[in-house]
Amino acid sequence: MEQMATISFSFASPSKTLNPSSISPQNPTFFHLCNPQHLKTTLSPQPLFLKSTPPISHLFIRSLKTPQCRISSTPITSLFTGIVEEMGQIKQLGYTQPDSFSMIIQAKLILDDINLGDSISVNGTCLTVADFDAQKLEFSVGLAPETLRKTSLIELEKGSLVNLERALRPSTRMGGHFVQGHVDGTGEIVELKPEGDSLWVKVKTGKELLRYIVPKGFIAVDGTSLTVVDVSDEEECFNFMLVAYTQQNVVIPMKKVGQKVNLEVDILGKYVERLLSSGFVDSIKSS
Repeated sequence: MEQMATISFSFASPSKTLNPSSISPQNPTFFHLCNPQHLKTTLSPQPLFLKSTPPISHLFIRSLKTPQCRISSTPITSLFTGIVEEMGQIKQLGYTQPDSFSMIIQAKLILDDINLGDSISVNGTCLTVADFDAQKLEFSVGLAPETLRKTSLIELEKGSLVNLERALRPSTRMGGHFVQGHVDGTGEIVELKPEGDSLWVKVKTGKELLRYIVPKGFIAVDGTSLTVVDVSDEEECFNFMLVAYTQQNVVIPMKKVGQKVNLEVDILGKYVERLLSSGFVDSIKSS
């Protein structure tokens, strides 16, 4: 019967390359792979595979090196809650170049952990941070021509206040609803009516958006997560109510009748419509 041998390996750190000269027979925690002669004195009889196998120390040591992994510190930048964090002020806006429109926004809370490339919701529009100055408490964003056509941001002026929200993180409380920052279109404020310390706001919009708006459903108005109260297909309007606290922390009450607001309907409605139009329900019935 051939004699069995137990081989044990011990490594101080996988990030350091083993030095064969530091391995000796006096150290029982290492098996001397670099010296085949030592194998002959240690094992008897010698296994057959060692006679034709070259030293494998270099291959073995190379495999110990831990791959370098880079973990991005950039937070999730594709989703918002519709809970406005603060109101910022437009410090400068316009065309810095013939085909480049940008805005400089003054803020405070948003700048606490801001990074280049972060997504910030500005009045419900997802924009990318192009530059920032923590000392001046300001950051800049660029606006594409389609963004100017699709949203109400083109109506902003120097000194205008805007709703600001940073992108959602996995640890963030989900206080509102899923808001992408992809504005579907605009609506026009047609009525502002106080009731007690609350404020009724009535908005008119097109039929292409109104079909996704339902009573007691979610809607993002200038990036603010709100609950729809009533919908009127005849008037092509919907309304909602702002409590006193919300009035003090968002820009909607500061607007006047006739001004526009950015609208983003609940994404769930779009998915349901897509499934119904694709014949998904019929395929389930027939199966």
